[in-house]
Amino acid sequence: MKVDAIVGLQWGDEGKGKIVDYLADQYDMVCRFQGGPNAGHTLKIEGKKFVLHTIPSGIFRDALINVIGNGVVIDPITLAAEISKLEAVKVDFRDRLLVAKKAHLILPTHRLLDAASESAKGKAKIGSTLKGIGPTYMDKTGRNGLRVGDLFMNDFKEKYQALKEKHLGLSALHPEVEFDLETEEAKWFDSIKILKSLKCVDGEYFVNEALQKGQRILAEGAQGSMLDIDFGTYPFVTSSNTITSGICNGLGVAPRNIGDVIGITKAYCTRVGSGPFPTELFDPIGEQLQTAGHEFGATTGRPRRCGWIDLPQLLYTIMLNGVTKLALTKIDVLNEFNEIKAATHYDFQGAVTNKLPFQLDNQIKPVYKRFDGWNSNIDHCSLVNELPSQIHNYLDFLESNLQVPIRWISTGPEREKLIHNPRGPSVKSNET
Repeated sequence: MKVDAIVGLQWGDEGKGKIVDYLADQYDMVCRFQGGPNAGHTLKIEGKKFVLHTIPSGIFRDALINVIGNGVVIDPITLAAEISKLEAVKVDFRDRLLVAKKAHLILPTHRLLDAASESAKGKAKIGSTLKGIGPTYMDKTGRNGLRVGDLFMNDFKEKYQALKEKHLGLSALHPEVEFDLETEEAKWFDSIKILKSLKCVDGEYFVNEALQKGQRILAEGAQGSMLDIDFGTYPFVTSSNTITSGICNGLGVAPRNIGDVIGITKAYCTRVGSGPFPTELFDPIGEQLQTAGHEFGATTGRPRRCGWIDLPQLLYTIMLNGVTKLALTKIDVLNEFNEIKAATHYDFQGAVTNKLPFQLDNQIKPVYKRFDGWNSNIDHCSLVNELPSQIHNYLDFLESNLQVPIRWISTGPEREKLIHNPRGPSVKSNET
């Protein structure tokens, strides 16, 4: 068996959590492979809304194993809060939620450093979620980090104190920020008791042994491909590899063991925080997208910037991820638009291209193709042939240009609001 992957193809918030939850019953195991509590995967099940920041989105499927991989950075406080919410709705997770011992821990002082560093940048802020993600990954690559397995070692307190003192020294180099370290530290130590009560495993062995037994595994990514530390809109990126290759390091599996790659994209485009966004709209249409799509960050609550779908950007992330199937989300948000646009190329330095330049900047002018809107509610549609002809035109165009089949179309936030498109529009694709 191979590990199938779900990755976001834009700047995050594409709806990965819903797709993971929907497909999870086809698998034996769901594994998060990178990121941390800066991610927010929103699921709506039986009228109830759930937001997961660390726990994989397969946790609501009975009997399904969920693994927090070694590539994830864990804030015990956030994890404890999520567990409390699972207990409140009586989700039986104790034997189904496993944590890789090599996953790194976010300390309270990581969050202090994050806040101090971002504050010191002034207008050059990168839009950090202030969850301590960057400083934690910096300690990981700097070989100073603490891991879940260290919680069970006799010298854990000494290691913790040494790292804390290092952070306090670094934070002193920045202007002071408001942060109640004593209170946060008390919550942190209470929360690690909950973390230690979970099943902590050697994740790389656990996942590979499951593959050898023929178990079906789904790898769940966080954030979006355009936030990848290597290939995203640097420096306005996250601190991990959000693309498919991150699965190998984040779970400990070989590249040959990667199977289908399911890419998630909205029917339009959004971004939270700072950084370039070629198709961003600064007019009433952008505001309409924001309102209709309830575009506010699941983690930060910040309003998302909105714009039309960007094909050069999608072609780039489809290439990087090796996408074999697409899921198109939030098509229903476009229900009341008279006109819909898609950026097909960029006009950049006097030339028209569908490739991303080294740096996205204000010199880029998107070249748009216009589509008629459908001006109708599609809430009743449960089959692809029930969708308006204008949606089919839009889907045909996307598939023809992206050369990957659109297999799922999300028509609302609920689990059941997902249309399986077994054949897709009648165009050739690269699906095998």
